[in-house]
Amino acid sequence: MKKTTSVDLGIEPIGKLLIKQAVPASIGILVMSLNILVDTIFVGNWIGSTAIAAINVVLPVSFFIAALGMSIGVGGSSIISRALGANDNNKALKTFGNQLTLTLLLTVTMIAFGLYYVNDIIPAFGGKGNIFEPAKIYYKIVLYGVPFLALCMMGNTVIRAEGKPKFAMYAMMIPSVGNLLLDYLFINVLDFGMAGAAWATTGSYLLCFAFILWFFLSDNSELKIKWHHFGLNFPIVKEISSLGFVTMARQAVVSITYLFMNNILFELGGETSVTAYAIVGRMLMFALFPVFGITQGFLPIAGFNYGAKKYDRVRVTINTAIKYAVVLATIVFVLLMTFPETITRMFTSNKEVIAQTPSAMRWVFAATPIIAIQLIGAAYFQAVGKAIPALLLTLTRQGFFFIPLIFILPIFYGELGVWMSFPLADVLATIVTAYFLNREIKRNLIIEID
Repeated sequence: MKKTTSVDLGIEPIGKLLIKQAVPASIGILVMSLNILVDTIFVGNWIGSTAIAAINVVLPVSFFIAALGMSIGVGGSSIISRALGANDNNKALKTFGNQLTLTLLLTVTMIAFGLYYVNDIIPAFGGKGNIFEPAKIYYKIVLYGVPFLALCMMGNTVIRAEGKPKFAMYAMMIPSVGNLLLDYLFINVLDFGMAGAAWATTGSYLLCFAFILWFFLSDNSELKIKWHHFGLNFPIVKEISSLGFVTMARQAVVSITYLFMNNILFELGGETSVTAYAIVGRMLMFALFPVFGITQGFLPIAGFNYGAKKYDRVRVTINTAIKYAVVLATIVFVLLMTFPETITRMFTSNKEVIAQTPSAMRWVFAATPIIAIQLIGAAYFQAVGKAIPALLLTLTRQGFFFIPLIFILPIFYGELGVWMSFPLADVLATIVTAYFLNREIKRNLIIEID
């Protein structure tokens, strides 16, 4: 069997290549999302519905710190893809070494900060009343594993940049399966409660890190770095930071959104509304896995061909990715509009939560068929190294539209206004992204330079 290399990104037919890149990414995201989904089901049924709300409070904090690794990974991987496309292997190696150094420095610093201010952070993110104590237990244990999660998220994007989507898929599947097995052991068998759920999550991060470390030390990776590559290089750090800041800003806005949503919903509907949002949030992570997979598969193909100045292939990649993602998003939309109550009952038997969640779910996913345009559009600018438009388009949905809407609409519609904000923000962000993406294609991707 022919060994896959980064060169294939500039040679194979786009449709075939996108499927080859996106299917493993989708499977990896599916398994990871199923892990989060089943983990929530286990916690809800074995510990209680308050435990679901507690985890939902902690997630934005731990994910924000871990997103430092993802941000450095995505920013550096854009450079690596373009460098490999331009046959500049030295820059690719130096970039990877700098990614590792930055990830360790930043995540360890943030975790020390997070542990020191634990009693202030948890209430700020909605961990109030009966939610506080289980949230604190979960938070402190999970935070110890977050540096490993950050390294995994960074390493995963680099594996994709090398054109090795199957290994990236394995890296996502291993901790997911591991977490479920550890959940069963620590929660159901050993009865460790919230601490068991937290140790299962932390253990899964360690499993993922072990696999990614093996990948880069084995012959499967083209990036064989040496000690001198770890030394920070200012131009590379600047480029990683400018591109990675896009992902970091997106995750920061996500965390801020959780902060606002948990507090607004707690005031409007108490713990029941926070739990409903936690369930809908899990479905947002799970149900859209094929669309996110297309986006992940799109990134290295667009970046490599842009670096190789094969602009016709970049244009075809954009059109094909949007077409595939719209079809998949529409299928997801139909399923969620049809079975929201059945889905809710999987998580909890709490009658109040079951009564409230299906309606919220329908509102949240109402504009799902069009979100592909927004996701692919923002990803394109990041893939080709255009940090400013990538940043602005990434922040459009949640930063510019969604957050203002969740403060304005509840004044007129109460809690319903919170749920209405989701589809309205999706529509507005898609219109803006479509305009700028179309302008970029007409200006810069018409003439192919050999």
